[in-house]
Amino acid sequence: MKMLRAWLKRLTGLFSNDRREREFDLELESNLQLHIDDNLKGGMSPEEARRDAILKLGGLEPTRQAYRERGTLPSLDTTLQDLRFAFRQLFKNPGFAATAILVLSIGIAASTAIFGLIDAALIKPLPYKDADRLLFVTEKAALFPRANLSYPDFVDWRKMSDVFSSFDAYTGTGFLLRGSAGTEMVTGARVSSGFFHTLGVTPILGRDFYSGEDVPNGPKTVIVTYSAWQKRFAGSKDVIGQVISLSGVPFTVVGVLPQSFHFAPRGAAEFWEPLQAVNQCEKQRGCHNLYGVARLKDGISIETARAQMETIAAQLEKQYADSNRGQGASVLPLAEIITGDLRPILFTLFAGAMLLLAIACVNVASLLLVRSEGRRREIAVRGALGASRLRLIRQFVTEGSLLVAIASALGIVSAQLALQLLLHLIPANMVAYVPYLQGLRINSHSLLFALAISVFTLLLFSFAPVLHAPASDLREGLAEGSRGSSQSWRRFGAQFIVVELAIAVVLLVGAGLLGQSLYRLLRVDIGFEADHLATFDIAISEKSYPKDEQVAELIRRIVARVSKMPGVVSASVTSTLPVNYNGNTDWIRFVGRPYDGQHIEVLQRDVSPNYFTTLRARLLRGHFFTEEDDASKPRVVIVNESFARKYFPNQDPIGQQYGDTSLTPKSIKQIIGVVNDVKEGALDSEIVPATYFPISQSLDTYVSLIVRTSNSEGAMLPSLVAAVHEIDPGLGTIGETTMAARISDSQTAYLHRSAAWLVAGFAMLALLLGTIGLYGVISYSVSQRTREIGVRMALGAQRGTVYQLVITEAARLAIIGISAGIVCALAAATALKSLLFGVQSWDVATLVTVAFILAAAALLASYFPAHRAASINPVEALRAE
Repeated sequence: MKMLRAWLKRLTGLFSNDRREREFDLELESNLQLHIDDNLKGGMSPEEARRDAILKLGGLEPTRQAYRERGTLPSLDTTLQDLRFAFRQLFKNPGFAATAILVLSIGIAASTAIFGLIDAALIKPLPYKDADRLLFVTEKAALFPRANLSYPDFVDWRKMSDVFSSFDAYTGTGFLLRGSAGTEMVTGARVSSGFFHTLGVTPILGRDFYSGEDVPNGPKTVIVTYSAWQKRFAGSKDVIGQVISLSGVPFTVVGVLPQSFHFAPRGAAEFWEPLQAVNQCEKQRGCHNLYGVARLKDGISIETARAQMETIAAQLEKQYADSNRGQGASVLPLAEIITGDLRPILFTLFAGAMLLLAIACVNVASLLLVRSEGRRREIAVRGALGASRLRLIRQFVTEGSLLVAIASALGIVSAQLALQLLLHLIPANMVAYVPYLQGLRINSHSLLFALAISVFTLLLFSFAPVLHAPASDLREGLAEGSRGSSQSWRRFGAQFIVVELAIAVVLLVGAGLLGQSLYRLLRVDIGFEADHLATFDIAISEKSYPKDEQVAELIRRIVARVSKMPGVVSASVTSTLPVNYNGNTDWIRFVGRPYDGQHIEVLQRDVSPNYFTTLRARLLRGHFFTEEDDASKPRVVIVNESFARKYFPNQDPIGQQYGDTSLTPKSIKQIIGVVNDVKEGALDSEIVPATYFPISQSLDTYVSLIVRTSNSEGAMLPSLVAAVHEIDPGLGTIGETTMAARISDSQTAYLHRSAAWLVAGFAMLALLLGTIGLYGVISYSVSQRTREIGVRMALGAQRGTVYQLVITEAARLAIIGISAGIVCALAAATALKSLLFGVQSWDVATLVTVAFILAAAALLASYFPAHRAASINPVEALRAE
């Protein structure tokens, strides 16, 4: 109770300050007078008596302050005073306040925005139960470290393994859906019956697939995503049990997935059906079209699971020597597969953002130290009047807190805007494959990160001025006045500038290397002319065209109809568009050569007769396909230059034959032509041996149309799609875009471009801040050396000598900073090696260019202070001192 009464008394004291101050002043004066009277009786003079009495009391103002802090809540009372004083200081120096807040908010915004991306992609767990126990399980081959599973191998792997609590598979598919606007192509997936159970996902409406529902000839059921439910069924609960037609086949809707569900490897798949192994590929062990997803048993490590799957793969290789030769196992965390491509990019961007934040902190700290130089007399006077070191620190902490709070608020708002801008820059074709970035915003994790940055900067900005100008140096501060210690500041400022310039070098070198990498990536030889090419995919209903002859005739009609359109130079179709991916492979064996069972894996593409003419690829030997190369004729093939170079290094491949690994009669094909290497995979992938078949001899119901136009290809896309629908309204079309846009918006190009542009942005800001910082140091140095320069000029120093004096100081700092930066940049560039394409991490041209740019910026930053110094009037300078 006594403690409570004491605190209530102190709290009440907050609201009666004036009366208490008057009462205390009377009591203090009374005590002072008693001491004075005693001193007078001791023979002191009145002046000596009063001075000695004040010293015995410890000073009037310190005594009053000590009483105030005992009689009220000092943390609240003095904090309000400090806040008012801090606001006055900011308004008194608007230029300093605006610059410091702007610079710091830029650093906080950049680092918080990039952390938001990292949190969404790498830190935030996947929307599955115990997501860290989920694995991505596939086969492994010489050409592909993560190769598709064959259905028979999947069945054997699941049966023979005991490290997984569940093991399921999925593959992609698509459906033709008829609607009020016509036939639409929608994305789907085929999954084994326990797929969603393995992920730990439960439908919010209806049910999951039953066990065994994925057997051949099982019921035709489908589960829809939440977005499809809202978009196509208006969110009606009556959707369960409803029968819908997908590609002409009736399916019964049995479930609706949660709104939070996404599975990035399948993009925006709307309809999920059971994996009923009914197609020809899934009946063959040598045909690979599946991916595996497994859940680890408790207590089992990934390494243990990987070792067992490799053992099983080796057993199957011995058992099925022909189909499983060289087929290993790959076991990786599912999260790594989903975000693996983004990981190095995000870490690079985060490093760049943190370096920019470091420059911002150094810059603001420099501004605060400059300002503290001008406040040395204020600090000294306040200390002489009784202000303790702790009291001064509290004042600077309050000022720093206010500065950081405003900058943090602006930084967080700017970070949210930056995140939205970054999301809008993601190409539409990539959005579905990064669902974890959709709805991205500043969340609690990002706020905690921003808070951590704020606390760090607060400590830096609050204590730096006090540590630089301690209250114990009262005599020096009072003697020097507002001039402060210029030599001390020049030493501190020079160190800061060296750090800033070194960081700027690292960012500029990184931006230069990534920029060169992007330039070379977008200009890599793709083997054909990408301009004036319009492309889109066409899905053909197997119900409407059940026979190969019907499909072949439809494709011929489409190509013929489009080729006759005004503005069309030529048209063709292919099973897989170029610059797409190094998939769809074939195992071959050459006729007349010894065979040791080793798989020879090559790319396989099906194309129409004028495909290479449309692409404007070059024929090196032989001839192209003709319309007569149909299913009734002997099988023929065109190979690329890499194929001919690797398998026929010293002979003409024309007329040579190959087939499948068993050389079955129907598989034998004769090489009739060799074309230059066309980039089939991603822009940064290597060229591999490729084969091209006449599409009439290897038909598919999903093809891509390529049209070369004489005018704007983008403008012709709507009329091209309309022409296809005129032939058959039941055909599905999707992915309408130009080849140039397809290449520019590809994942490889986008990731390189994003990294290059963002790091370049950080580097430009770093260069600007570094230049401003150097200007500030040199300018302040000149202002503090006004008398020295005036004396030099009075003694006959020429203006050129003064220029040299100032610029030499700037050059020394620039040389040290640039040299240190190049050393750090070489180390940092080594970490960027995985992101570079066609450029070495130690690229000399980039290093020299960056050094030249920074040297020029340093020269520019030092010119204006040097010009001002050379213009000093010696008489006025000496009079001012």
